Amino acid sequence: MTPKEGTILSKIDSPKDLKTLNDFELVKLCNELREFILDVVSVHPGHLGSSLGVVELTVAVHKVFDTPYDRLIWDVGHQAYGHKILTGRRNQFYTNRQYGGIGGFPIRSESEYDAFGTGHASTSISAALGMSEASKLKGESDRKHIAIIGDGALTGGMAFEGINNAGTTDSDILIILNDNGISIDENVGSLKNYFSQIASSAKYDLKNWKALGVAIKNVDDLSKNKSSIKGNFQRKSNLFEAMNFAYFGPVDGHDVQGLIEVLNEIKSIPGPKLLHIITKKGKGFKKAEEEQTLYHAPGKFDRQTGEINSETISKNSTYQEVYGKTLLELATSNEKIIGITPAMPTGSAMNYMRDKYPNRVFDVGIAEQHAVTFAAGIAAEGFKPFCTIYSTFLQRAYDQVIHDVALQKLPVVFAIDRAGLVGEDGATHHGVFDISFMSTIPNMIVCAPMNEVELRNFMFTASSYKNGPIAIRYPRRKGTIQNWETVLEKVEIGKGRIVIKGNKIAILTIGHAGNIAMEAIKKLNETGIFPSLIDMRFIAPLDTKLLHEVFENYDLIITVEDGIISGGLGSKVITFKNNNDFTTKIVTMGVPDKFIGHGNVESLYKESGYDTKSIVSNIKKYYSKIN
Repeated sequence: MTPKEGTILSKIDSPKDLKTLNDFELVKLCNELREFILDVVSVHPGHLGSSLGVVELTVAVHKVFDTPYDRLIWDVGHQAYGHKILTGRRNQFYTNRQYGGIGGFPIRSESEYDAFGTGHASTSISAALGMSEASKLKGESDRKHIAIIGDGALTGGMAFEGINNAGTTDSDILIILNDNGISIDENVGSLKNYFSQIASSAKYDLKNWKALGVAIKNVDDLSKNKSSIKGNFQRKSNLFEAMNFAYFGPVDGHDVQGLIEVLNEIKSIPGPKLLHIITKKGKGFKKAEEEQTLYHAPGKFDRQTGEINSETISKNSTYQEVYGKTLLELATSNEKIIGITPAMPTGSAMNYMRDKYPNRVFDVGIAEQHAVTFAAGIAAEGFKPFCTIYSTFLQRAYDQVIHDVALQKLPVVFAIDRAGLVGEDGATHHGVFDISFMSTIPNMIVCAPMNEVELRNFMFTASSYKNGPIAIRYPRRKGTIQNWETVLEKVEIGKGRIVIKGNKIAILTIGHAGNIAMEAIKKLNETGIFPSLIDMRFIAPLDTKLLHEVFENYDLIITVEDGIISGGLGSKVITFKNNNDFTTKIVTMGVPDKFIGHGNVESLYKESGYDTKSIVSNIKKYYSKIN
């Protein structure tokens, strides 16, 4: 899938091709770029709304700056589709997020134009500042450094750490704040209100920029120029100026000529600068503008009507839906239950509880460290917080989990969403490390349900547990049980279960990996091999009584987990074996010691070596040796 022949976009092979375009052609290119993104993403799903909102900015930045020599750093990364298309990946864009194709986020190894890899929020300013300081050390005084941050990423504390540091330097760094008022869900917090006040009280007038003329181009006295520029904006001093940034804006982020003019004027001003632009997420596509959360990443949709394809909307419940509805059920009978999420109320299905009990659900913004300690504070006062965080983002709050929760044995429930390999979002978003890093923490209980009923029962058990934190990890996928709304039952902590009773070979699993192993067992049964399937359920504490029975009764033990092998279930079973002087052969299967890329999860299971076929092959290989 490529742009239509004869279009301007079809002739753009690199940002150099933008340099000769006139104003009319630039506007036409923006329209073509937006249409091309829609054409491709409608059939090859990805992040839609964010990239539609920065089309004009993308064109303007690449027109004005000399990329890749000038460093362009995208925050979060899902705004960068237009950037990828304009930087030599136009004809590969249809492979976006597919196995073996280009990634959905900037990846340094993919293109020299991707100056810094990203997928998590709030990193761009620190990275740009580091690059700027490095450029000074290398004597590259003419190199520019641009951080584009938005989609809620400025609610993350790390962004302000970078701003705080940058304000003490003379680094040539330009922060472009893409203010669209939303991340995935609507932005929250006082910053949102602050930006709204700036936008409503300060009006950008391009004529004032034209009047600056020589004053800006002859940058002999930075303080004089800053003063001149301030005089051309009818506004009061703001937060960024107080932190020693030259602030410009707000400006219309959908006026490509205006953006180019502004960027050309301010790029020669030395020192830290911030350009505040106002954009609309989903710009140019009515459905995406009206339903910004849904069309953040809508799946396949009808290009003309915008209607999401019926097969994209699952008729079966996902683990997220089960979690959200069960949390509401528990909260209805227990007023001590509190919901907490860092900017993912819809994605984590906490919207069910939020809609009924808005005063007991807290969206704290993209601020995982704060979310965990906030939950600790709530727990310290006798409430039961369910702190719901994607596995990949929980990594950002590891110290808080240890220092503020586990050390004090506070009864926080960590609902670890998107655990395991998540598919098309790739290496930055896989949740493969949580088993390892959570299970090493004293006082922490770590469990993983094999199905939706187990998830409900783990949540029910955790809701009344008072002796410390409990972490429940679950995948991003549909469940396996259609009628999951059963009566809630308490689970004995640290107790595994035998799912299938076989002989000679025991397959030990944790969480969703049990379903992969079950499919393998069905195929093995057809060949006369009958392994047992044992769902360990808990990784901390391990069911050592069950493990003793396994080692005493089986000739071969296979561990399968949807996570990193190192420090995971397999590692812990090997440690148990060594500590108890068992000699049984153990084969570990899971994510190997490398970062796994993007693609559908079945392809990634295969690459990692724990898909159904790999399990069958491994067992047949060793079965011949023990039989």
